[in-house]
Amino acid sequence: MSSEEALSRDVTDVLGYLLKRAHLQLSAATTLALEPFGLDPRTLGVLRVLASRKSTSQQEVAQLLGVDRTSMVAFLDALEGRGIVSRRPLAHDRRRNVLELTESGRQVFEQASAAEREAEKAYIARLSVDDQRHLRQALRTIVTKS
Repeated sequence: MSSEEALSRDVTDVLGYLLKRAHLQLSAATTLALEPFGLDPRTLGVLRVLASRKSTSQQEVAQLLGVDRTSMVAFLDALEGRGIVSRRPLAHDRRRNVLELTESGRQVFEQASAAEREAEKAYIARLSVDDQRHLRQALRTIVTKS
């Protein structure tokens, strides 16, 4: 492709632009849907990891989500302060904390997850059911490491 062709390429044909715009729009819709729960999409991600496991360490959650330690501590302090997450030292290694959702936290997670699903459903409603399935599969293929 010549530089002239590259310059004349419509921005809506650039994959990076499309992915970024889609992410920003979906993120805004999800953020709005999660406001009543006092959560944002990143914090819901923390809850999702905790909900999918019996117990796990702060470090494991941070690594799974690609969140630095300082940010993870801030997320957890806020969630613990609200009674959503409990933190306790491991019996055999008191330097590490085990995290679990409280009963209240599990309820908040379930309600917030339902709100997130509804926001996502509304966001992709213009696509047919087959196109929605294809979009998810194509994105899974792209983001899944071989």
